[in-house]
Amino acid sequence: MSETLERWGSKRAFILAVTGAAVGLGNIWRFPYVAGENGGAAFLLIYVAFVLLLGIPVMMAEILIGRAGRRGPMQALGVLASEAGASRYWRWLGLFGAFTVFCILSFYSVVSGWSIEFLVASVNGNFHGASAAEIGAGFEAFLANPGLLIFNHSLFLFMTMTVVAAGVAKGLERLNNLLMPLLYGLLLLLAVYATTTTGFGTALSWLFLPSFTDVTPAVVLHAMGHAFFTLAVGACALMAYGAYMPDEQSLPKAAFAVAVLDISVALLAGIAIFSVVFAQGMDPADGPGLMFVTLPIAFSELPWGSLWLSVFFLLLLLATWTSAINLAEPMVATLQGLGWRRSVSTAVVAISVWLLGLLSAFSFSTLAEFRPLLGRNVFELVSSIPPDIFLPLGGLLIATFAAWVMPQALVVKALGVGDGGYVLWRTIVRWVSIPLTFIVLLGGLL
Repeated sequence: MSETLERWGSKRAFILAVTGAAVGLGNIWRFPYVAGENGGAAFLLIYVAFVLLLGIPVMMAEILIGRAGRRGPMQALGVLASEAGASRYWRWLGLFGAFTVFCILSFYSVVSGWSIEFLVASVNGNFHGASAAEIGAGFEAFLANPGLLIFNHSLFLFMTMTVVAAGVAKGLERLNNLLMPLLYGLLLLLAVYATTTTGFGTALSWLFLPSFTDVTPAVVLHAMGHAFFTLAVGACALMAYGAYMPDEQSLPKAAFAVAVLDISVALLAGIAIFSVVFAQGMDPADGPGLMFVTLPIAFSELPWGSLWLSVFFLLLLLATWTSAINLAEPMVATLQGLGWRRSVSTAVVAISVWLLGLLSAFSFSTLAEFRPLLGRNVFELVSSIPPDIFLPLGGLLIATFAAWVMPQALVVKALGVGDGGYVLWRTIVRWVSIPLTFIVLLGGLL
């Protein structure tokens, strides 16, 4: 099997691609409501600590496997395991990662389709002057309309896979270079707007002045799990990108840059969202509905609310689009590694994700009473088990392979930090990151 020939065109392109994979629903949808449910600043501080101790080291492990193998995830793991004299069954970890991303992208596409619907509604001014009851009832009616959910799910997936089909340079890299700066520009614009609201000071205090009386084992566990979810670690997606990484690029610097960019999105989104929520005297712990019910209610009562709500949902759509594009790539790369053409691989991935996504879309109407496991419907299962169990399990196996199985010479070369830097990284991964990842996995199972 020959090495992957494609490369990112620049160091910046690689960083934007990995950031594009990481920045999405985890930062703009999941972080605000998880932070809201877990005490704000205390959760934030613990989350950042786990990004440094858990997220970045395991992210580096995943990327270096792809960089050392220069192939799709399955092929890279198989070749590197063979060179280490280890079992070639390690290659199945690449297939497990592709399955994890497949599950995540199926519900991700459905939820991202909501942002299309809400962007159109915001531009049309549908929320302006509406009561809280009307907005809440409208969201429930939307979820109960399978035709609308399927249309938006299909449209979002078409937008995503069209870019993936164009390839690394013409598709992913070109769109990342365009959309990621635009995403940050919109986010900064919303954060500046937040400074004009009466809730800005309260939001800053709530986000940055921790009260450690709020810290419980559950808060710590949620922070650890979110560090995994938000960095897109554990699904071999970053392994695929490592295969395209420029030879001269510093892996530690790139991983740190991605983590900083990822955290900054969560912080700016938190400032923008909670400033509006507190300005209207609403509850920051409103759960998953914070994005699609609480915010429209809050913005509807503010001057120029329809405009700023439109900007917010445009931001959300761009973030989920770049993330979905970058999550779909490793599945396509895995099939390409089996000898399939890119066009065929993309079509197979698109149709498969679309079909599984239908089950999530129907979970709010036709299949609402179909609860095959743990009393949960399909959407609840697919949106919880892969992020809470599959990602940490994948991260645990990836970290174990990189720190315990791969030949030292290959890891040192892929890391690019010399023997001293390698020993430091290996020590952190073996004795800090892997045990923490195991705790995250247990938390997801219990």
